[in-house]
Amino acid sequence: MSEAARSLEEVGVNRCFGGWHRRYRHRSASLSCDMVFAVYLPPQAERRPVPALYWLSGLTCSDENFMQKAGALRLAAELGIALVVPDTSPRGVEVPGDPDGAWDFGHGAGFYLNATREPWARHYRMHDYVVHELPQLVEASLPIDACRAISGHSMGGHGALVCALRNPGRYRSLSAFAPICHPLACPWGEKAFTHYLGADRAAWMEWDACELIAMASERLPLLVDQGTADDFLATQLRPEALRQACAVARHPLTLRLQTGYDHSYYFIASFIDDHLRHHAAALLA
Repeated sequence: MSEAARSLEEVGVNRCFGGWHRRYRHRSASLSCDMVFAVYLPPQAERRPVPALYWLSGLTCSDENFMQKAGALRLAAELGIALVVPDTSPRGVEVPGDPDGAWDFGHGAGFYLNATREPWARHYRMHDYVVHELPQLVEASLPIDACRAISGHSMGGHGALVCALRNPGRYRSLSAFAPICHPLACPWGEKAFTHYLGADRAAWMEWDACELIAMASERLPLLVDQGTADDFLATQLRPEALRQACAVARHPLTLRLQTGYDHSYYFIASFIDDHLRHHAAALLA
């Protein structure tokens, strides 16, 4: 057993579609706290290492929302793709949360960036955790290879876009459900960025997909699904800003506006198969 594997504490396991859903706890160096993440290993992983889709969840969520509600495991098993699902923020009594107890900042709302402002800077480094620490851990400990894709929902959609755009060559494919497309120009993003990064809006641009697309050195085809009945569509998500940024930069974008769908996992479950096949085309090529 490798040193990395010995650092993992298994906290849950379920047999599913011939593979295994497993939850692990470990001490994160990036976040200076204990973290829990989930992995689905398809049946093919019993014979060889498999590629992985990293899924980033939205505000207030944990790994359990996607694994239990998205309906992704059946097709992942058929395709032979692992699913790696981290938490949405650092947690624990030593980790500061929202001082006002709000749900859109702090615990469950790490925004997949590296905070620079105290008291957040020590723990809120979700970008480093998702992009570097967690893949290194799972690839050293589990039958998962270095072929990676990334996707996510809402705040996690923002995270997926930013992780891929900031790290060319790290992922083979990219998609998102109802992402926060332009966080420096929406209330959720403005609140999070002010706390985590400070008042200098120039520093925010490094964590905004619409700004990063203009200077991207890699042009991964981007698949985005957005429900038209989403309560957050106009004020928080702003997909038209993403469409405009991609058009100006000539970045390949398929933006699908799905009539009548909202922001829930009913929406995600309805279209997750399309996203898994989008990623499989790149991961299994």
